[in-house]
Amino acid sequence: MENLVVIDLGSNSVRMTISEIDEAGNHQTVAEEKRYVRLSENMGEEQLLQPAAIERTLAALAEFKAIYDKLDDPQITAVATAAVRQAANQKQFLKQVKDQFDLDFDVISGATEARYDYVGVVHTLPIVNGLIVDTGGASSELILVENRQMKHVVSIPLGSVTLSQAYLESDKVQADSLFSAMTFVNNVFNDVWWLREATNLPVIGLGGANRTLAKINRRNKNFLNVEDVHGYKLSATDVYSTLTQLLGLDLAGRKKVPGLSKDRADIIVGGLIPVALLMRLLDSQLITFSNAGLRDGILYDRIDQIKAAVK
Repeated sequence: MENLVVIDLGSNSVRMTISEIDEAGNHQTVAEEKRYVRLSENMGEEQLLQPAAIERTLAALAEFKAIYDKLDDPQITAVATAAVRQAANQKQFLKQVKDQFDLDFDVISGATEARYDYVGVVHTLPIVNGLIVDTGGASSELILVENRQMKHVVSIPLGSVTLSQAYLESDKVQADSLFSAMTFVNNVFNDVWWLREATNLPVIGLGGANRTLAKINRRNKNFLNVEDVHGYKLSATDVYSTLTQLLGLDLAGRKKVPGLSKDRADIIVGGLIPVALLMRLLDSQLITFSNAGLRDGILYDRIDQIKAAVK
């Protein structure tokens, strides 16, 4: 039995999944942990990870280590995405992590991050054609799926934290700020030459902001398990009306919205602008949400390796 530990250090949160995999490749998830660390907070034009954000991240990694140290021979795969990828002080930060926890992070490219998203989605959802959208804290990954195959992929430098900090008020979002943010996002999308190939296709939403969109709507519709968003579907009308609702509230009001974590209330508008604009741009009428993404992609890659070795 293998104890696979996957740690995903993102721009807004750090997550850990522990899975048991037997010799035949059968698996079960035994632990899932998440901490909001806002690693990309206030990186600024110099693209420097800030001391407070680093301290929050190190504290979270210490909690994770206390958990996986109890396992027999844990196999650890640790990946870092946009915030660390973009950081000018990346090497110093990684050395600090290595010295403190003997943990080596693989700083993966946006394309690699997107491929893991794709693997996680196609292994867990019956998607034939669609556009996968993973909105993170500092980047978003777009993957065009055609006949269940990955046709095009791109990582773009916009996310819930970076958009919010660059354009939007943390309290009541003003009209001119919203217009500036939407114009920027539209311009980024216009630079993706293949994006129009996704016209009329369903969208598959990943990432904390998109999953929060599902949770808000599940709570509104009185679903018993609000967190179970995997495979949940929403119409474009529901997406637009939810964003409109949030834009009408100040920060205190957003913190009271059922299904919306207080830790995400200041960045949720920035986090939902990309998916809302994409659905409008592509005239997509439906979004399906996935709880499976990067960490699941790493898991299924490992399972495929185990199965191949058995053969």
